[in-house]
Amino acid sequence: MKIFLAFIRKEFRHVWRDRRSLSILLGLPIIMMLLFGFAISNEVKDSNIAVLDHSNDLMSRQLVDQIGQSNYFTVFEMVDKEAAIESAFRKGNIRLAVIIPPDFASGMSKDGSSIRIIADASDPNTANIVTNYMNAILADFLKSNFSLMQEPLSIKIESRMLYNPQLKSSYNFVPGVMTLIMMLLGTMMTAVSIVKEKEMGTMEVLLVSPMKPILVIISKAIPYLVLCFIDVLLILLMSYTLLEMPVRGNIPLLLGESLLFILTTLSFGLLISTLVASQQMAMFISLVGFLMPALVFSGFMFPIENMPLPLQIISNVVPTKWYFYILKTIMIKGLGFEYIIAPTIILCSMTTVFILLTLRNFKVRLM
Repeated sequence: MKIFLAFIRKEFRHVWRDRRSLSILLGLPIIMMLLFGFAISNEVKDSNIAVLDHSNDLMSRQLVDQIGQSNYFTVFEMVDKEAAIESAFRKGNIRLAVIIPPDFASGMSKDGSSIRIIADASDPNTANIVTNYMNAILADFLKSNFSLMQEPLSIKIESRMLYNPQLKSSYNFVPGVMTLIMMLLGTMMTAVSIVKEKEMGTMEVLLVSPMKPILVIISKAIPYLVLCFIDVLLILLMSYTLLEMPVRGNIPLLLGESLLFILTTLSFGLLISTLVASQQMAMFISLVGFLMPALVFSGFMFPIENMPLPLQIISNVVPTKWYFYILKTIMIKGLGFEYIIAPTIILCSMTTVFILLTLRNFKVRLM
């Protein structure tokens, strides 16, 4: 046991002395959380719009004020003709235009009236989002001001958003970024650990020690296990304080599942380190060879259900898919362990397979 603890202390010293690796381990989560939390978002806010108000009565001005008071639109320009709207679109000054018809209030009180919305569809996704925002604002305005009108019999649709009623992008980005960070750091850092010993010529010292191969591997993984777990705590703290995203589920359960996923990534990184002969190759496999599949098949950026069936089957062997599902189930939905039993078993199985393969490929002789 003393020898094992000495090996662990040695690994901690190596990590502490390698300031570049330490800065990556502790700095990358902060940078990615700030980028995805504030710079990268699927919400479209403060879009400049132009308004052509043919009515210019009290009701139409109230509508314009309500649009401008929202967080999604800024009335950039009040125009007096449609040619000015086209000019504003060409200059890129606005994303959307609203045209209010003449006699807006009287028309709505009689047989109805129409409000025209024109959007810049050079970016189709953004155009669709801002149009939906505007439709929601107009529907709310009409409901509050013309609710007593005589209407023909119709079906009213009421929608409700579960778990994320405000549709905040952080509810998707935090679990996704957390998954990618843990996969990247856990795999990349441990992938070079054993290879580094070979290149530095210190592997002979490990091989002549009375330590068993399994204990050597565990001593390599423990420092990165601790640092990755600190990253989990750091991400959760930033998501709660900066992104205002509470954890609805059981926090000890979330931390336990995160610890399991860290073990999965560490064991996979150690497996890579036993298969390659250079740090460059280990970094290439962990970054280029596995980061892209981890991103694509996690369900974070692209829905897995929309993929072809062969790719859906392949996604089942990618650990990030299951951890991302676990994070959403616990953090956003607030559900318990009974809803994540299957993903937990799969991650445990993957970790066991990676460790067994690592032991099998761990060479006790250099030649």
